[in-house]
Amino acid sequence: MSLASSLRPDSNAAVIGASGGIGRAFVELLAGDARVRRVHACCRVPGEWAQDKVVSHRLDLTDEGSIEAAAAAASDNAPLDLVIVATGILYRGERIRPEKAMREIDPENLAEVLAVNSIGPSLVAKHFLPKLRRDSKAVFAALSARVGSIDDNRLGGWTAYRMSKAALNMLVRTMAIEQARSAPESVVVALHPGTVDTELSRPFTGRLPAPKLFKPRMAATRLLGVLDALRSDRTGGFFAYDGSRIDY
Repeated sequence: MSLASSLRPDSNAAVIGASGGIGRAFVELLAGDARVRRVHACCRVPGEWAQDKVVSHRLDLTDEGSIEAAAAAASDNAPLDLVIVATGILYRGERIRPEKAMREIDPENLAEVLAVNSIGPSLVAKHFLPKLRRDSKAVFAALSARVGSIDDNRLGGWTAYRMSKAALNMLVRTMAIEQARSAPESVVVALHPGTVDTELSRPFTGRLPAPKLFKPRMAATRLLGVLDALRSDRTGGFFAYDGSRIDY
């Protein structure tokens, strides 16, 4: 069963952050889908892939030139039908950690988290959205997080991460409006994958019940299913792994 049944046959897909846990799962699933002709795996350090249909590209979120070059290369032979931004930072060693109180806010750490979670995806949207197919459904999706929902915030804390994902959500909503003007069948959305057993979240999942901790392949499968079901009337939305809509 295809996870890209709503896209054109021989679709052209790109995954940004292909070396991460969820990103790699996206690449592998799309490469195994008969309806996908090519998968462009974009990350800072391109690697080798066993599947012939996967092409690696260097893309550094802090280097706009590399983003522009990757977008041009990925769409060189055909427009893109699917772009998934699967990048993100929650912590980095002992230096960047989720804040528990306002007194822990550090401007340098805040700037770094915003650079990766908000500014980087903004540059990806700038260069990849114009490369999307315009004569049929095409999807641009970015991995966000439920903690980026302002309406859902009940506990506070995690200031930098919450801010960066809220900014990402605003980017998605804004880009969806603009994209719809020239590509009415486009779908531009933010996605919440749930808590996934990856390097990003592993230090914070010790007390989480096993059923609520998803493996990367399961998370990617569910999210591709959500994207396959979405139509242009849902563009600009924020959706969880089960297809439910999350308030911004």
